Amino acid sequence: MKWINFLLLAAFLGLMLYAAAGLPGRADLNAPFNRDFSPAGTPNAANYYIHNAYKDAHTPNIVTVVLADYRGYDTLGEETVILTAGLICFLILFRPEKKNHATV
Repeated sequence: MKWINFLLLAAFLGLMLYAAAGLPGRADLNAPFNRDFSPAGTPNAANYYIHNAYKDAHTPNIVTVVLADYRGYDTLGEETVILTAGLICFLILFRPEKKNHATV
């Protein structure tokens, strides 16, 4: 049974390496995500965020502007999921032990 797990892990590793080989190089200015316009001709959202974050939100930290202003509802949903998962873990790990009444 262990060899099946090893085979699945090796196949997953091979798939990840194959997918990583198709990614553009770092700092490639001609990569699609570094262009001002997408291949469809629409403006690239990332470039808009970089160029207009300070003008739109008057906050010097671009990460804060993107997470709190541009993607506020998305971030709120993600935080709700993380909070719910944390509360469930807390409730499972710190639940009181049941007393065994059969030994009395």
